Amino acid sequence: MKKSALLFSIIAIAVFAMSFIYPAKIFKQDAKVWVVPESAKKMKNPTEATAENIKVGKTLFAQHCKSCHGATGKGDGPKSGELDTPSGDFSTKEFQAQTDGTIFYKTKEGRKDMPSFKSKISEDEDVWLIVDYIRTLSAK
Repeated sequence: MKKSALLFSIIAIAVFAMSFIYPAKIFKQDAKVWVVPESAKKMKNPTEATAENIKVGKTLFAQHCKSCHGATGKGDGPKSGELDTPSGDFSTKEFQAQTDGTIFYKTKEGRKDMPSFKSKISEDEDVWLIVDYIRTLSAK
């Protein structure tokens, strides 16, 4: 066997073995791709972004989201370093360009490190209030 073929075989076996030892680190899926159904994207927020509603949303955010997403939604919460996927920065133009329905859907459904809040926040109105608060985190 030629040296190059032997070297290729050794590397291939090593990569294959490492994929079982460190699967999340080597073959991690793209954290930016999150498929949201069109029907969810089109959902309209039934709550009005009043000062009172935003205040309630901020309280709910602090209770349910702050540990990973940080106090100002920058993705720098105390638990963010323990996650395999980034928490994301809610103040970016890219994040804020999402529809309210998209943010609602992602919060309710979850994926990977982002837990589903279907049972933790049983009232849809509370999730919408969190969406109202998240909208205040945009970079000016």
